[in-house]
Amino acid sequence: MKKTVMEILKTEPLCENVFKSVFVGDTSGITNAGQFVNVSIKGLYLRRPISVCDLNGDELTLVYKVVGKGTDILSRAERGDKFDMLTGLGNGYDLSAAGDSPLLIGGGVGVPPLYLLAKRLSEKGIKISVALGFNRDKDVFFTKEFSDLGATVYLATADGSRGEKGFVTDVLPKDCSYFYACGPEPMLKAVYRATDSQGEFSFEERMGCGFGACMGCSCKTLTGSKRICKDGPVLKKGEILW
Repeated sequence: MKKTVMEILKTEPLCENVFKSVFVGDTSGITNAGQFVNVSIKGLYLRRPISVCDLNGDELTLVYKVVGKGTDILSRAERGDKFDMLTGLGNGYDLSAAGDSPLLIGGGVGVPPLYLLAKRLSEKGIKISVALGFNRDKDVFFTKEFSDLGATVYLATADGSRGEKGFVTDVLPKDCSYFYACGPEPMLKAVYRATDSQGEFSFEERMGCGFGACMGCSCKTLTGSKRICKDGPVLKKGEILW
């Protein structure tokens, strides 16, 4: 964990209530895809945890949905505005487990952290597939970005307005060497039941401290309760009690 101050370069909407903010500053605390940062919002007590979407040198990209006052303030920030952050939080994904045909599974705002993972795997010359699930056509984002990395992209929308009609579990390819999933817990549980291979789940949780002190974001596992912010947010399929 590293405390630093990041400056906004730009913010842009990706779709309804989803924004992409690019910051510049010290990114050295972030060492693995799947980690997150905890952003301090002026005037609010608790920091906001947001997954790392992308890294390019000293530039950090966060993609987030406006769901409350904190993310609303962040989405309205202008170039030059500064934010205090705790960076490099959480464990991140295990890239060494990917094998030769990994599958990345994302739903809604669980999609962004999979992008940096896809980049890292592609840099290793690994061919990846990506399955994405959204509610409607106007909620869809990042399909082109994954395709530009050379990924095979499978898309589902609940209302059928784009891609296949249904949920992300309806478009999962049959075979993969390993999977990485991120999204709301109902989606993760559905993926857990629908997959035969081993894999990892990245959890979305409300957090108090963000670094393991308060035990406010725990999950039951085979080895006892684990803190999503400190022991996670990534947990392996075989250790989760579902």
